[in-house]
Amino acid sequence: MKKGLFAVIILIFSGLVFLMAGMLTAADVADVIIIENKGHDPDRRGPVKLTHKKHAEDYEVACSECHHEYENGKNVWKEGDPVKECIECHDTAEKRDNADKLQTAFHNNCQGCHRELKDKEAPYRRCTDCHERKKN
Repeated sequence: MKKGLFAVIILIFSGLVFLMAGMLTAADVADVIIIENKGHDPDRRGPVKLTHKKHAEDYEVACSECHHEYENGKNVWKEGDPVKECIECHDTAEKRDNADKLQTAFHNNCQGCHRELKDKEAPYRRCTDCHERKKN
């Protein structure tokens, strides 16, 4: 009888550990990410507010749609891997190896996805649909 009770306690404890890990992982998703235009010359547009949590949870965009680590032409990044700053691979001034310029990478990924949706709720036609007015 004691072995059965011990097994139940271990099972409950294990379930709580996995539940807490899932909650902590979900809590790591930022609500909003501000994408600055630092390094662009000239910097004509204001920043973009990416509703990160909404894209991840409400729109169910897979993390690997934006986060990536390419090896032999294949994205090997998986959820839970470290997230690099985009600028580590995407330079603001020029294309590096197979990595597009930073602005090109953002535009291709964001606009491309929004264009595929063909939905008025997914802006992609005008710069001011995504970029805030630049503060002088």
